[in-house]
Amino acid sequence: MKIVMAIIKPFKLEEVRDALTGIGVHGLTVTEVKGYGRQKGHTEIYRGAEYAVSFLPKLKIEVAVASENVTKVIDAITTSAKTGQIGDGKIFVYAIDQAVRIRTGETDADAL
Repeated sequence: MKIVMAIIKPFKLEEVRDALTGIGVHGLTVTEVKGYGRQKGHTEIYRGAEYAVSFLPKLKIEVAVASENVTKVIDAITTSAKTGQIGDGKIFVYAIDQAVRIRTGETDADAL
């Protein structure tokens, strides 16, 4: 089992969710985050004054999947979240040692 964590642009959430639903992913967790990558933020002009925006708003999506489905999930996220512009985001994959569904007590793959 793996957790696929993706940092994406906020306006791409619906497309990513639809793509994941289309390949059979039943649940995901979304968190609002802020950060920056190589672009180190940007500057904005507001009422004639220039302001540096160091941390850009992003969304973090976490999906727990069976190990054999990781490639499909990564492909779905990459295809649906890509704009071709700087700051499209990143995907990280973590191993899960154990999972337990609280309501039923099911464990590991059954808990997903």
